[in-house]
Amino acid sequence: MPSKKETIAINKILEELVLISGLSGYENNVRDYLIKQLKNKSLNTNTDILGNLICTLKGDPKLPSVIIFAHMDQLGFIVKKIEDNGFIRVERLGGIPEKALASQDIVIVNNKNKLIRGVIGNKSHHATLQDEKYKVTPIKDIYIDAGFKNKKDVLNNGINIGSPVTYAPYYKNLSNNNVCGSSIDDRAGCAVILNVASSLIKIKKRPTVHVVFSVQEEFNLRGVLPVINSLKPDIAIQVDLTLTSDTPDMNNSSDVELGAGPCISLFSFHGRGTLNGVIPHPSIVEIFEKVAKSKKINLQRSVASGILTDASYVQFANKGIATIDIGFPMRYSHSSREVCNLDDLINLKNLILGVIDKISNKLQLTR
Repeated sequence: MPSKKETIAINKILEELVLISGLSGYENNVRDYLIKQLKNKSLNTNTDILGNLICTLKGDPKLPSVIIFAHMDQLGFIVKKIEDNGFIRVERLGGIPEKALASQDIVIVNNKNKLIRGVIGNKSHHATLQDEKYKVTPIKDIYIDAGFKNKKDVLNNGINIGSPVTYAPYYKNLSNNNVCGSSIDDRAGCAVILNVASSLIKIKKRPTVHVVFSVQEEFNLRGVLPVINSLKPDIAIQVDLTLTSDTPDMNNSSDVELGAGPCISLFSFHGRGTLNGVIPHPSIVEIFEKVAKSKKINLQRSVASGILTDASYVQFANKGIATIDIGFPMRYSHSSREVCNLDDLINLKNLILGVIDKISNKLQLTR
């Protein structure tokens, strides 16, 4: 059972991360925060051309090297047109669910890195026609109202074509160590691996571990690939969300529950135009299961379609990499109010640390 001190610490980090707006391709503020946190732990970092943040903790070169990664970016929009009357049209960036957009609070990041607040317009109920009441407004008809008088007013406030837009940053604590936020995906993963990096400092006997905060996962799942090709790790551990099935709208989709422990993905497949997914490396699965048992951490199991992560492409880099997706249960993915459990995050961190401790020369990576 995680201690109160651990819970308070990860809650603070997660809140600070979630309250940063960081659209795919515009992760600078998230990266700056993480650099500061790692520097406070006397950990050195470097940033590549795409913006991936890399923290390498050197270990025994005779052991298989490991990369642990989670993505910094979040989904959102890009300004594509500014109307003469000051309303703003946008293009989707990432898997934004159109049905969840009406009346949403948003922020636009202007050219001075200031957040300009706005709202997605929703036709007044009293003027809504009968055949409009049950229709989802498509992205081409969505507009943002930020209170501007006209196009000149928008431009004078540092907003232009190409300005990034995200859900308005939001975070609050719920009951039973559950939390709700606007970008739990994947700032919760970032909080976990940030804690992993901090804890690894104290462990002397370990392999070389690269802790990476990647970019552009929500855009095209390619941000981390240059890092993989550069570092050439033997083992890749991706940390991201796992869909729960414990809400009324998700019955029978899986056995994953919020607060019941971290989750290992045994199969993922997108299947919607992108024929890719991950079947994890059996040797890495075995280590995770053994460590979970020894540490008495309940390890949930997931099989899911419609899911695609960076790990899908990472596993084919170089000569092939022993890859696994490990996740924290999360509700309401890609909405402005995602929910996860802090105990799950702490247990996930401890599980990863235990796995790293068990990596030895006897590990069979040839499949």
